[in-house]
Amino acid sequence: MVTAKAWVLKKHFDGLPKTSDFELKTIELPNLKDGELLLESVFLSVDPYMRPYSRRDMKEGDIMIGTQVARIVESKNPAFTVGAFVVGSKGWRTHFISDGKDIQLLPSNWPESLPKSLALGTVGMPGLTAYFGLLEVCKMKPGETVLVNAAAGAVGSVVGQLAKIGGCKVVGCAGSDDKVAYLKKIGFDEAFNYKTVKSLDEALRKASPDGYDCFFDNVGGEFASIAINQMKKYGRIAVCGAISQYNDSVPQKGPYVQFPMIFKELRMEGFIVSRWSDRRKEGLQALLKWVVEGKVKYHEQITEGFENMPVAFIGMLKGENLGKAIVKV
Repeated sequence: MVTAKAWVLKKHFDGLPKTSDFELKTIELPNLKDGELLLESVFLSVDPYMRPYSRRDMKEGDIMIGTQVARIVESKNPAFTVGAFVVGSKGWRTHFISDGKDIQLLPSNWPESLPKSLALGTVGMPGLTAYFGLLEVCKMKPGETVLVNAAAGAVGSVVGQLAKIGGCKVVGCAGSDDKVAYLKKIGFDEAFNYKTVKSLDEALRKASPDGYDCFFDNVGGEFASIAINQMKKYGRIAVCGAISQYNDSVPQKGPYVQFPMIFKELRMEGFIVSRWSDRRKEGLQALLKWVVEGKVKYHEQITEGFENMPVAFIGMLKGENLGKAIVKV
């Protein structure tokens, strides 16, 4: 019998999550039945979506939601061999049992030299979010100008690089000078620290005096309210996230968007990447190819130790990560 550890939501978050909102529990797993697998988490993901989804989908006492790269340690399912790596969405736990229907093997052409943790980032859900958000929602075209905020994060950093591959000019903003330097290193045409500019409106105008064709919004709030006025006529806005508001106890009040939407004839569309689950393989293969070719670069912020899951999660929400935040078990 295997003993698993799991982090549960002890108390719904009020404002920014605290370590006391979580509780580490021990779970005894039963012996495997025919058709089942025992898996051990190797890498776990912490992502912004966990903050709003915890309130919407979870009860106090539930295991925290999330995704992992796991290794098969025992198999009674002929379709899965011991030692293979998979991506699962079984939450913050060290071990779990699966019937094989709720996990996906890493692509068969995954190079041995490539970190398997990338299946939680650039060649995983965040990468797919960038891929489909740009291609299907923004519908970027060569020669256009793309704006992305939270640009040094797991999604934003991929958005900028895919836009460059697509022949666009890319402007990104982030919350530290080190992050801005990273954006320039991976090919952003313009980048600035939104925390230190005197005027966000002026910074956006200086970065692209002609405005923006596409805006990939991960932040929402005040930034989005200002940026919408810098859009070109017929511009497209992909609303991916609203991390500036996730930890608010009282909802923000912002300006109204109708005037710029009407007079610039803009299109704004919110999306969740699962809409394109039937094209997951297409997206992963494209992202994997670009990573192997060096056209898409990546950075991972790795926290060691399953016991540090809450700390890594809180740090990510505070913007302490560069690139994808990962916990190595």
